[in-house]
Amino acid sequence: MARIVLGMASSHTPMLNAPPTDWPRFIERDSRRSELLDIDGRPTTYEAQLRRALGTVAAEITPERMQARSEHVQGALSRLGDYLRDARLAALIVVGDDQDELYHSGNMPGVLVYYGETIPNVPLGPDFKGPDWARRASARWHEESEPRHYPVHAGLARHMIDALIDREFDVAASDGAPAGEGEGHAIGFVHRRIMKDVVPVVPVCINTYYPPNQPTPRRCYRLGQAIRAAVEAFPEDIRVGIIGSGGLSHFVVDEALDRGFIDMLRRNDAEAIQGLPRTKLNSGSSEIRNWICVAGAVEHLSLEWSLYEPGYRTPAGTGTGLGFAYWT
Repeated sequence: MARIVLGMASSHTPMLNAPPTDWPRFIERDSRRSELLDIDGRPTTYEAQLRRALGTVAAEITPERMQARSEHVQGALSRLGDYLRDARLAALIVVGDDQDELYHSGNMPGVLVYYGETIPNVPLGPDFKGPDWARRASARWHEESEPRHYPVHAGLARHMIDALIDREFDVAASDGAPAGEGEGHAIGFVHRRIMKDVVPVVPVCINTYYPPNQPTPRRCYRLGQAIRAAVEAFPEDIRVGIIGSGGLSHFVVDEALDRGFIDMLRRNDAEAIQGLPRTKLNSGSSEIRNWICVAGAVEHLSLEWSLYEPGYRTPAGTGTGLGFAYWT
């Protein structure tokens, strides 16, 4: 019987790809974001957030504090890579969101399983819109010069599709990428920033970002439960891991949401996790859904380690909740 022996989750923000000296430069983008929401999920502006910002934010964005925070989170990424390497997995299920990369508004699946023999990662193209510092950060999700085709555990992926349909998840399926295109940043981050030795993956894409077909927190949790059942019904005796890529709160940092959610994971509080308010899970914070799916898949494991840093980067309190977790 196959079994899930490892669970992981990680933020994948470009902050993790950029030196801390570039973090204050995110103000160039945060101050113009059309998708900025406050901690209650309501549309807001950078100026409004600046007026509401706590006096403590200034102390969180000093060069010294940003340097220390960067060292902590880079250490966390390396630690996850060590856990993954040491787990000796036959396959890693990667749960992430696709932000208009391979899947678009003309046909946006709520849940998709990729089952091609390989999945390409291609260099960042010349049409990237943004300053050079942002391009350098985004480029680290991608191969540097030539496309690379990473292995997929296609047998497990096909089995998961069948098993999920049997459990009444009408999943979309994909066996390749259009010519010249490659995996989205959520999958690329795992390949390029976490993996130290290549492990075959099974990409699972959840539409966390885009209304109107975002799965509910409860549905994401039950998807995780169904993925575990599917793995355990796979006829080969293999070790499988699962990782959630994305989150936590952004683009306005919500420490209460982030810390409360990690506490729910630590307590394995399924009802609280499934009951997270949907109004809190929009814009960047929507990626918490990927962690929720993992939580459902690792109910039988214990949260052994986690690290959280509130990744403030501007005086308005914008940034990303930088979270990392490991179950075994």
